[in-house]
Amino acid sequence: MNVKPFFDTNILIYAFGEDEKRSEVARILLATGGVISIQVLNEFVAVLKRKLKFTWPEIAEALAAVRTLCPKIGELTIATHEAAMKIAERYGYQIFDSLIIASAHEAKCKVLYSEDLHDGQEIDGLMIRNPFTKSAAVD
Repeated sequence: MNVKPFFDTNILIYAFGEDEKRSEVARILLATGGVISIQVLNEFVAVLKRKLKFTWPEIAEALAAVRTLCPKIGELTIATHEAAMKIAERYGYQIFDSLIIASAHEAKCKVLYSEDLHDGQEIDGLMIRNPFTKSAAVD
């Protein structure tokens, strides 16, 4: 079974941004497909609108592209929240980062791509990878 990676919001943001090096890496990753959560979609919309100044039609177009490449979208449930609380307490992550990790676990992903979390850390079989470091190789 081919398990897709989970993408943190920053991977999507870079894929639609203008940072040459990071955008290229993010686009390559996103093109291979992966898993995201409702939280990732919400954060993505917020950043596109507030920081990147996308119009609502441009946001809708970006969301359609993301949903095509990442058709598996994890829901946020009370179980996700409870798992995130345990992750936050055990590993010291903020709740929103812990929700990303919990969602990746629920989706049975083996890799979570994120620029913001601890590169190389493994949490219960989930490997956190920063694809923008020199040592990172796109899997």
